[in-house]
Amino acid sequence: MAGGLTCERVRQDVDVVARAGLDLETFLAEAVESVRRAVPWASACLATHDPGTHMLTSARKYGHLREMDSHDHEFGLIEYGTVEPTAFTELALAPVPAAGVHVMHDGEIERSGRMSRFMVPNFGFGDEARMVFRDGAQTWGAMALFRGSDDHTFTPEDIAFLASLSAQFARGVRTGMLTRLADAPPPQAATGPAVLIVGSDNQVAQMSLGAEARVADLIGGVAAGDPMGPIAGLVGAARRYARGESALPPRARIRGASGMWLVVHASPLSSFGDRDGDVVVTIEEARPPEIVTLVVAAFGLTQRERDVTQLVLQGVDTKEIAATLHVSTYTVQDHLKSVFDKADVRSRRELISRIYFDQYVPRIGTELSPSGWFAG
Repeated sequence: MAGGLTCERVRQDVDVVARAGLDLETFLAEAVESVRRAVPWASACLATHDPGTHMLTSARKYGHLREMDSHDHEFGLIEYGTVEPTAFTELALAPVPAAGVHVMHDGEIERSGRMSRFMVPNFGFGDEARMVFRDGAQTWGAMALFRGSDDHTFTPEDIAFLASLSAQFARGVRTGMLTRLADAPPPQAATGPAVLIVGSDNQVAQMSLGAEARVADLIGGVAAGDPMGPIAGLVGAARRYARGESALPPRARIRGASGMWLVVHASPLSSFGDRDGDVVVTIEEARPPEIVTLVVAAFGLTQRERDVTQLVLQGVDTKEIAATLHVSTYTVQDHLKSVFDKADVRSRRELISRIYFDQYVPRIGTELSPSGWFAG
C-alpha cells in the first residue's frame, strides 16, 4: 500500500467525488481510479446491489478485466449459489466491510472455492480484495480488486484502507442513483410479467409469450458485462434456497433501460423427473410499495424523517403527523424541511413525484388492466 499521505489524499478525493452529485458511471470510474493510487490493482469490478436483498443489479469492469472473455453468468451462479467468508452477502453483514482472500485464508487461496473454481482458471488472478459499499445497515454495492499471480498479494493494511472507504462509496452510489430519478420512463403498453424457466444446465428453457420486450428492457439497463448476470445470481440464490441454505427466495429491484423499475424474482421448481434444478424467474414492473423504501433509503433520511415521509405519502397533513408522532407541528415542519433538502424538492407534491420517479403519478386515474394494474 502507498504511504500515509497518499492514502489520506485518496480518501479525500473519494469523499469529494462521492458528494459531487455525479452520475453513477462517472462516480465509480473516478473513485476506483483514485483507489488505485493507494491500493494498486490490475483489474477491478464494481457492482451495485439491491440494499434490501443484497442481490446484484449491475456491474462495471476496469483494467485488464475489460479485455478478458466474459464469464459473468458462471460468476453469478457461484457467487450467489455458494457461500464463503468473502462472499458479498457475507461481507454485507460482517463487522468489517472488506476482506482479502490471501489474508483470510492465510495464503492458501485455493481454500476459496470462488478463486480455485473460477478466478484462477479463467483469469489467472493471484489474489482478490473485496469491499462492500455500506452506509449504516444498507449495502448499496461492492468492489472487487484483483492482482496477477506474479504481483504482491493484498496486505492487511490494504484491506483496512478499503474498509475505511465503505461509507463514502455507499454515498456515491446513493447519489448516483438519485441523479436519474427525474428521468420519467415513456408510456409503455401493458405487457404483464415476463416468466423464464432456467434449466439445470443454466440455459433459458422456456419463456412466456411476449416476454422478449420485458427481458430486453431489463438487460438493457445492466451497465456492463453479461446482461444476464443479475439473473444468474438470482438463479444461484434460488438453488441455495431450495437446499434450505437461505430463508427467502431471492428478489432484486433493477431499473430497466426505459427508466422503469422492475422487480425480478427467482423461485426453484419442485423436483420432478429430469427437471431437478429448474428455476422460474419472473420480471415485472415494480409497484410503489416495493420501491418507496429503496428511494427513501437513498435520500439518507433519519428514522424520524422516514416516519414523516411515510405519512406524507399517505396524504396526512402536518397537524395529523404531529399527533401521530407525538411531536409539535414545528418539529414536523423542521423534519419536512430537512427531507425536502435531502430530496432536492420544494413541496410535498414534488416529494411524492420524486419518490415515485414519475413512474406512477402521471398514470393515476388511467384505465386498469385485467390484472388490476395500470394498463399503460
